[in-house]
Amino acid sequence: MIEELMNYGSVEEHASLKGLNTYRIGGTARYLLSPNSINDLISTLKILRENNIKYFVLGNGSNVVLNDREYDGAVIRLNKLNGIEIHPDMEMAYAEAGAMLPKLAMDSVNASLMGLEFAAGIPGTVGGSIVGNAGAYNACILDYVSSVTVLDENLNVKVIEHEDIEYSYRTSSFKTSTKYIILAAKFFLKMGDKDNSLEMIENRRVRRLETQPLEYPSAGSVFRNPEGDFAGRLIESCNLKGYKIGGAEVSNKHANFIINKDNATSKDVYELIRYVHDTVKNKTNVDLVIEQEFIDWE
Repeated sequence: MIEELMNYGSVEEHASLKGLNTYRIGGTARYLLSPNSINDLISTLKILRENNIKYFVLGNGSNVVLNDREYDGAVIRLNKLNGIEIHPDMEMAYAEAGAMLPKLAMDSVNASLMGLEFAAGIPGTVGGSIVGNAGAYNACILDYVSSVTVLDENLNVKVIEHEDIEYSYRTSSFKTSTKYIILAAKFFLKMGDKDNSLEMIENRRVRRLETQPLEYPSAGSVFRNPEGDFAGRLIESCNLKGYKIGGAEVSNKHANFIINKDNATSKDVYELIRYVHDTVKNKTNVDLVIEQEFIDWE
């Protein structure tokens, strides 16, 4: 089977996942696969199904908490599906699922297309960002998606138009249903002023450096802001800044960030997230919603 899979992309056995997520944690995968193309992805999935091997698709790992143990299946990366096309004359951009969202944003801005400036600091892939409806500064990615090309559960390629996509804050119908794998997307944008957009992006970058612990591995905001309040304020009010479990720590710079301060394990991060959630619930009666996804924690 390994030899057959190698016809369609790179294959690693018992591969470490620590370098494939922004927490820099996790165990290994029985198989780590990177198909060369959409057709190769389809062939790869057929082989896995024929051999009853479970799998999941991993983007940039910027919003997940992987387990410490080995995943007894295949982790599929779409990093080779990373094409980007910018069409200023059509006020449109196209990107494959494995393309990095900041690159799409900057390529669009450099072509004087406006809309994706908010995404310049989001360290996710296009596919992963669409699944979780990533956003910042009161904007979200699915507001700018014209259509999404997916692979359905029968391994057929289909296009889903914007009006047929259900989404809300940090979620989408792609997240609540596992029958689709995102392959690519088109974005509708507007012509604008490149210099203004670049200035906005730079100002926001400076503010992030001042207010977020970007010098440590993390996965961004851990909890969703409750309506009319901020998760970081609630966590800080419970005196949890600096609280540690193992090598994981609640950031002193921003309480809604958990950082890998000192070779944290996945268990450290998982237990600290649960501890912060339960402490805030007990002390403030606010049931914070966890934004990050726990992979293979059954």
